Amino acid sequence: MRYAYSVTAALLAGGAALSLAGYPAGAQVAQNDDSTMARVVPRAGAPESFADLTEQLQPAVVNISTRQRVEIERSSNPFQGTPFEGLFNQRRGQQEDDEPQYREGQSLGSGFIISADGYVVTNNHVVSPSGRASIQEITVTLPDGTEYDAELVGTDAQSDLAVLKVTRREPFPFVKFGDSDQARVGDWVIAIGNPFGLGGTVTSGIVSSVLRSTGGGAYDRYIQTDASINRGNSGGPLFDMQGNVIGVNNAIISPTGGSVGIGFAIPAETAAPIVDKLVRGVEIERGYLGIQIEPVSDDLAASLGLRRNRGEIVQMVQSGEAAERAGIEPGDIVLSVNGRDVTPDQTLSFLVANVAPGTTIPVELIRDGERRQLNVTVGKRPSEEELRQRQMFDPDAEPEDDMAPSDNEVIQERLGLQVLELTPQIARQLGASSDTGGLVIATVNQNSDAARKGLQRGDIILTANYRPMVEVADLEKTIRGAEADGRDAVLLRIQRRGAQPVYRAVRLR
Repeated sequence: MRYAYSVTAALLAGGAALSLAGYPAGAQVAQNDDSTMARVVPRAGAPESFADLTEQLQPAVVNISTRQRVEIERSSNPFQGTPFEGLFNQRRGQQEDDEPQYREGQSLGSGFIISADGYVVTNNHVVSPSGRASIQEITVTLPDGTEYDAELVGTDAQSDLAVLKVTRREPFPFVKFGDSDQARVGDWVIAIGNPFGLGGTVTSGIVSSVLRSTGGGAYDRYIQTDASINRGNSGGPLFDMQGNVIGVNNAIISPTGGSVGIGFAIPAETAAPIVDKLVRGVEIERGYLGIQIEPVSDDLAASLGLRRNRGEIVQMVQSGEAAERAGIEPGDIVLSVNGRDVTPDQTLSFLVANVAPGTTIPVELIRDGERRQLNVTVGKRPSEEELRQRQMFDPDAEPEDDMAPSDNEVIQERLGLQVLELTPQIARQLGASSDTGGLVIATVNQNSDAARKGLQRGDIILTANYRPMVEVADLEKTIRGAEADGRDAVLLRIQRRGAQPVYRAVRLR
């Protein structure tokens, strides 16, 4: 189960009696024989019990467990580099070697069978370990306790969905996806799953929201429910009153780690097409523009006369991608995509991801206060691995070893900096526009004046003594010129991600 944490301000005082001054329209009050208790008769259509529905659905809901092989991270030697270095290993009873060490791990989750021949839907994070772990075995357990070894058919990390396959001679009980578009706030729902390893647990509630966004991304659109969902419910089904799966339970918001009545399920309208492709072994293709975006703030909306909660602003456009080819520029405010408004509930990422690559669609935007419409041929979103490979520069990583020392010798000695030329790939990683010119700082000597002035790895040097910086040699030439003129500092114009450029005078050493 994935968790998001938030401060919850709802308090309930214990011990107080609840008194109703009136009853909803259609409700009735009936007295029992001794007139000591009263009950509210449910309105027409409200279930008096979920037992019959549960009896039909529960056989198709399964528990999923995995056995994992986890590489153990070696403990560091506190005496490394001292005469006592060897004593540390002797005290541990053995000398360190190069052989990795492992331990066994487990994970628990839920799932549901969607076909008589044994295809099972669950969450990707239930069956795809992170970090140094690898899955050794996946077991699916039916409500009657029967266990089956499961084959991993396919996973999709972006939507957090996965499909497994179990096999037996007899057909399996199964359930079907429903139409989550028909779900309404206030509808009854039930969740069946494996919270905390307690298999076959049934909880009920209502739909709290049908288009809940929790922070961004192509699939950041959930059904919110107050049906109790906890650790181990991940991958289990959320049913409507017709017994259809309208959501795949996925995450909760909680300050404690337990259910506080705010759970999220991946809507069936999102899950069903992806599951179908995973079952058939079809590649999942998503639309892609190649831009970085942020929601339009209230102040920006007011300054442009826009409605609140409408549109997203383009911060960066990637070179060679669909947005650049169509003429989208940094600073554009995208209002709609293919005739659908961009809102917090219907984000630009969501709209574009659900457009087939190669499709040409209209995009309405505002540029310089004027509304425009561009036709954009949507590109294909690269894989996560390809996106990582494009990120050639990581501000938190160690500097590249293949940098020519001679290029930086004067700069390192006099400014305490090591710099790289700003390529388009590095500019994209730093959130700079493709036409930004300059040098990017790779390392900062912490004993230098540059460090005292706040310069950091990832800062871009735009100019030095008002001269544009393009090549490393430009900065070296500026330093030599300053020394020839008897100056003991150079004036650098620095651009940092998310901030306006500033000038810093850095002393030469």
